[in-house]
Amino acid sequence: MSVHAPMPPAIRPANPHFSSGPCAKRPGFTLEALQGALLGRSHRASKPKAKLAEIITRSRDILGLPADWRLAIVPASDTGAVEMALWSMLGARPVDVLAFESFSEAWATDVLKQLKLADARVLAAPYGQLPDLQAVDFNHDVVLAWNGTTSGARIPNGDWIPADRAGLVIADATSAAFAMALPYDKLDVVTWSWQKVLGGEAAHGMLALNPRAVERLLTYKPAWPLPKIFRMTSGGKLTEGLFAGETINTPSMLAAEDALDGLRWAEGIGGLPALIARSEANLAAVADWVAHNDRVAFLAADPAIRSCTSICLVIAAPWFVALDHDAQAKAAKKIAALLETEAVAFDIAAYRDAPPGLRIWGGATVDTANITALLPWIDWAIDRVGADETSAR
Repeated sequence: MSVHAPMPPAIRPANPHFSSGPCAKRPGFTLEALQGALLGRSHRASKPKAKLAEIITRSRDILGLPADWRLAIVPASDTGAVEMALWSMLGARPVDVLAFESFSEAWATDVLKQLKLADARVLAAPYGQLPDLQAVDFNHDVVLAWNGTTSGARIPNGDWIPADRAGLVIADATSAAFAMALPYDKLDVVTWSWQKVLGGEAAHGMLALNPRAVERLLTYKPAWPLPKIFRMTSGGKLTEGLFAGETINTPSMLAAEDALDGLRWAEGIGGLPALIARSEANLAAVADWVAHNDRVAFLAADPAIRSCTSICLVIAAPWFVALDHDAQAKAAKKIAALLETEAVAFDIAAYRDAPPGLRIWGGATVDTANITALLPWIDWAIDRVGADETSAR
């Protein structure tokens, strides 16, 4: 059976980078922006240390972090920041873990199988949905992802979290920070990395602690040994230098300069409100396209919980829906590969554990014009792969 292949669109995105991490560099970025990097210097010397401290200061200012919160640069990206919190603070109380995509599922695995906390429960939901937030017990410590990077579902607000909670709320905000308004009065630990909304390079994480989290560190000693890179106290006191740019291990001063470039760009366009507006505009462009399209749908069906950064789509074309799961997975990869071959979208296949589909990064460094230019190409790629699939039958 022969099916006519569609013609490709005429307009291409000016920037085809839609990866969900590391993410697109800020508009106008060139390597010239990194000329001030203090390469070949010790990160403990005064000038390099001042650069690291500047990252902390600018980050907390843009995010509106409360004055009594501590903020540190830590090893191993957001993963390292979350692990530091889990291994240093959990065990003092029962634990509730909200698991609704791959990374929050990983935190559940840590709690149950690595830390082996007996008094722990997992509140789970399928990709694209959220667990029952009303079922959370705030006498427990709570571990959650604020935004499901691999599912496209986000926590809409902090109204469900009581201000007088007994336990700590530990929030993995790696794909939420700088793109969503985080309710710091309802959170105790917040983590993120340089590689997401501001488009920084990988390997470095940020760990923010409120006074309740600091008190936990000072008054609770876990039953297990802590590796050096997890330790935030010494001799019963907080390691203050950690929150002033004295990193636990050696950071990349090139990546640090890149992080500063992204922060300065964010300040220059209007700070957090402008960053949020750019991300929400990207989601709105995709939502308008989906609303008039029978080829795709949002993985997160409820508009109230759709992410404006990791925009996850399932393919709804009849030819695709008729396939079994394995065939769908192969077809979705073909669609993503075709877009990459055409150099209109790099790295937008759904995460390996997520349902087959596509994932478009809509963070603040992505111009809405590039999203708008990409969407007809997705239509074209779905139709092209569909024509090939139909011809092969």
